[in-house]
Amino acid sequence: MLNRLGLGGFLAASVFLASTSSALAYFDPGTGAIILQVLLGGVAGAAMVAKLYWSRLMEMLGRVTGKAPRHDVPSSHRETPEATKE
Repeated sequence: MLNRLGLGGFLAASVFLASTSSALAYFDPGTGAIILQVLLGGVAGAAMVAKLYWSRLMEMLGRVTGKAPRHDVPSSHRETPEATKE
């Protein structure tokens, strides 16, 4: 932040934030519920993004570390020697 705004911008923002007065307001239970809902929604959204991109992330990390990715196939989907003789 100091590199973009410079020291003057940082000092101006610090003085502005330090000199504000109280708002004489309160948070009612409805506001608290909305804030909680936004936070929980963000956590749920982050979990879904992680679930959707987990395999890509593990594949990328496997390339970086040099480990080959595991592509396990369930035993019910593996080809058996009897199935290939047809």
